[in-house]
Amino acid sequence: MMKETVEPHLFIILGATGDLTRRKLLPALFHLRAYGALEKQNTLIVGAALPEMSADAFRLWAYEGLRNSGARNASDLRRWCEDHLYYQTLREGRLSDYQALAEFIARLEVARNLPQNRIFYLALPPTIVPETLELLDQAGLLKSRGWVRAVLEKPFGHDFHSARALNTLLHRYLDESQIYRIDHYLGKETVQNLLAFRFANPIFESLWNRNTVESVEITVAEDLGVEHRGAYYQKAGAFRDMVQNHLTQLLTVVGMEVPTSFEASEIRAEKLKVLRSISPIRPEDVIFGQYTAWDVAGQRIPGYLEEPGVPPDSTTETYVALKLEIHNWRWRGVPFYLRTGKRLPRKITQVAVTFRAAPTQVFRSLEPGSLNSNKLLITLQPGEGFSLCFSVKTPGRPFKFTDRSLGFDYGQGFGGELPEAYETLLRDVMIGDQTLFVTADFTEAAWRLYDPLLLGPRPVHVYTAGSWGPQEADALVERNGLNWQLGW
Repeated sequence: MMKETVEPHLFIILGATGDLTRRKLLPALFHLRAYGALEKQNTLIVGAALPEMSADAFRLWAYEGLRNSGARNASDLRRWCEDHLYYQTLREGRLSDYQALAEFIARLEVARNLPQNRIFYLALPPTIVPETLELLDQAGLLKSRGWVRAVLEKPFGHDFHSARALNTLLHRYLDESQIYRIDHYLGKETVQNLLAFRFANPIFESLWNRNTVESVEITVAEDLGVEHRGAYYQKAGAFRDMVQNHLTQLLTVVGMEVPTSFEASEIRAEKLKVLRSISPIRPEDVIFGQYTAWDVAGQRIPGYLEEPGVPPDSTTETYVALKLEIHNWRWRGVPFYLRTGKRLPRKITQVAVTFRAAPTQVFRSLEPGSLNSNKLLITLQPGEGFSLCFSVKTPGRPFKFTDRSLGFDYGQGFGGELPEAYETLLRDVMIGDQTLFVTADFTEAAWRLYDPLLLGPRPVHVYTAGSWGPQEADALVERNGLNWQLGW
């Protein structure tokens, strides 16, 4: 079994003065100390970036960001920054600058009696990751007497060939066991508990197949537009930004077979089997959309073409809905629907499993459609939890049914706030648990599946900001006599 204790190490953030560090990484690292994962004596954080900055200036910058982020239990915030945070400028990012970083790290490890255990978090634009890895290697930072781990943010390539090239590059310097490709959706408690929910409760696992499941829908909806990310989004689009990674990860967690053990290698192998079992997706089963302006209550919400950094003739999609089938014994014939979009009515991430109706309709006198199918709703955000929807008889006459649900909310059930996704994932990196991280094979298999859908021209349907997407997406599920399912 994996060790649960965090060994002494240095956590080195490359690109430490960026938005990701201030909004996500530092709050997660600070909160981890509340769980005993980051004791003063065993973990130090080294920020490294191009700007000239003293260690004290970096600590002040971090302190102000943590204070403004609403960090929990922050009475010792200033002291934590003083005790844990260090900074080394990379100036122009040349080899001599990385050699200076190596000397700084070596001195710090000796001064604080730390083993040469190192985590390098590449909080960097993907275009400079190859050069950075080469410089780290040339400076001798990727070899040590302890262990070395590298964490990468998505995107992991923009198509199959670039993903394979990135993996080849990574494997030039690191073993796959040292690489942690982070997908923050997998750090959410509900995703992890979905595995426990299925495999520890036979009542549900026995129903988790084509005999009892009619359809599965996975929705990742965002109520905001592209905001200040117009230039990035123009290159990525909703498909590359969300479907190829986040939704596909959730799909494989829902669809995987029971692993032989709860080890990282077994779970990741079963997820990969799901991905490789997906039949080629037909172009007619994919709907692309782009949001247009919406005037409501005297306020105008701009359309995508009006966002900063977006060309006025852009055909980049901000919405995707698609249907796919997993061609294996468990799921053959069950449609899986994935959808994601910007400027939808509300922010929600949810998996909806709709069960088949009873094979014989006992209540023939009821109006058609008055008795709904049972549904299991798994909500990842906001408010993580589960809800099982079923039918009960309404008291009195006439004889009719009402839908009710049994629900469980993780926040209420366990009290207090749940760990943020980055807290979970960073701790997993520290203990060397790769269960919730993406493998090289997975990234390449996903791109191989989706590449044909991204080549050449494709129709992009408009939808009004604040709606649930283009009408064509509704027609996609209606072909199977279904409607999009969404709980509270």
